[in-house]
Amino acid sequence: MANNDHDPRHLETLDRDLGRLSGVNHATSYFGHPLTNIGISLIFIVLAGLVAMVLFENTANILIVVIAAGLGAYMALNIGANDVANNMGPAVGANALSMGGAIAIAAIFESAGALLAGGDVVSTVAKGIIAPENMRTTAIFIFAMLSALLSAALWVNLATWVGAPVSTTHSVVGGVMGAGIAAAGFAAVNWPTMYKIAASWVISPVLGGAIAALFLWLIKSRIIYQSDKISAAKKWVPFLVGIMGGAFAAYLALKGIKKIIKIEFSTALMIGLAIGVVIWLVMIPVIKKQAEGLENRNRSLKILFGIPLVVSAALLSFAHGANDVANAVGPLAAIVQASSSGSFVSAVSIPLWVMAIGALGISFGLFLFGPKLIRMVGGQITKLNPMRAYCVALSAAITVIMASWLGLPVSSTHIAVGGVFGVGFFREWDAQRRMRLAQVKIPSNKNIRVEERKRRKLVRRSHFLTIIAAWVITVPAAACLSSIIFYSINYFFAGSI
Repeated sequence: MANNDHDPRHLETLDRDLGRLSGVNHATSYFGHPLTNIGISLIFIVLAGLVAMVLFENTANILIVVIAAGLGAYMALNIGANDVANNMGPAVGANALSMGGAIAIAAIFESAGALLAGGDVVSTVAKGIIAPENMRTTAIFIFAMLSALLSAALWVNLATWVGAPVSTTHSVVGGVMGAGIAAAGFAAVNWPTMYKIAASWVISPVLGGAIAALFLWLIKSRIIYQSDKISAAKKWVPFLVGIMGGAFAAYLALKGIKKIIKIEFSTALMIGLAIGVVIWLVMIPVIKKQAEGLENRNRSLKILFGIPLVVSAALLSFAHGANDVANAVGPLAAIVQASSSGSFVSAVSIPLWVMAIGALGISFGLFLFGPKLIRMVGGQITKLNPMRAYCVALSAAITVIMASWLGLPVSSTHIAVGGVFGVGFFREWDAQRRMRLAQVKIPSNKNIRVEERKRRKLVRRSHFLTIIAAWVITVPAAACLSSIIFYSINYFFAGSI
């Protein structure tokens, strides 16, 4: 038989087969990456359960503790995938940090905040949403906490999938409320606390957005719109960095190191003021030297804000790890305490291994799933540069301080994203104002096509509406999901504890 290896028709068939194989390899690599991430996540969840099994091998309710540890790990992964994007998104969007650098810094500082300064005491259940004494038995209490933990994790997972940054703390609060209502009725809920949380849906983003817009106005009017931008920057950038340093010092003194030492609000403000003045004085020669040789243009100004922006992102991550992680793993700590001691009325201390699950889970979740939300917060809501991103970071610290002074429960997620919205909407207003001052005729919207009208907006309305809707329904959605899970668990496992 003749050799047909060199037959043109044979070569054509071979090319087609190789093409198909190449397509299969491409598809496998495309889908393999998400599947690999999911696989790593499942391994982490299983390892968390194994750790709980080793630590509580002599506990009667070991199965419940193992399941709770797995759910706590799942929740921590979702915190890393969703919540941390609010701290790192602006710095990445402004190109002050690469994606890899942001993930590394966030993982280190989130873990440090959780392990060094987090997990003091979660009094009663999730900040007093449900009074434990309303739960009739230990079993009902444990089922309620399991339901809250699972519903919060599922809701944050869904929000991450659709690209909406939501508050993990609010998700846990909704989960605890829903399970508490299912277990003990509507009277068991501390409704005044819930009303404050509902008010924070409005207060957090509006206050964060207003403060971010105020600082952007200051930067634009005193630096960017000046004829000699570099001279103006030498005067104002040290002052702005001093404000940032003082705000973060007060923020960390008030919220970030409360496990190590309890500091009163007035003392925290004095600490912030003193450190802010020192940083301002130190930064005057630093900025003067850094500004040498820079051209009188906006691009040069970005260099001066780069390092302060990176530092602020790191400090925000530390403070987030110190505060929000404890809230998220609080139900897990409550389950562990109730399962091992039988007591569920006293305050819940968070063990170190539970905080370790939270810290490691955040790092894994951020590394595996965080880039999607980081890109959305950093660049898809509105375009950020170092000056705008700096305003967002600074507003987050100042807003938390003001909310603490006023006694208002606020969400770091809502504040940070609200700051991004505030910067974007201010830019729209400022652009139109400058056109009017320059006597440039602004075309009527009636004469502009819908697509062009959307393009001219500096804040993407589709993201704005999606995020606002996710914020509004977080607590009720988590509550409904939690009540359904509670009824299911109670139906199938009642009597097993």
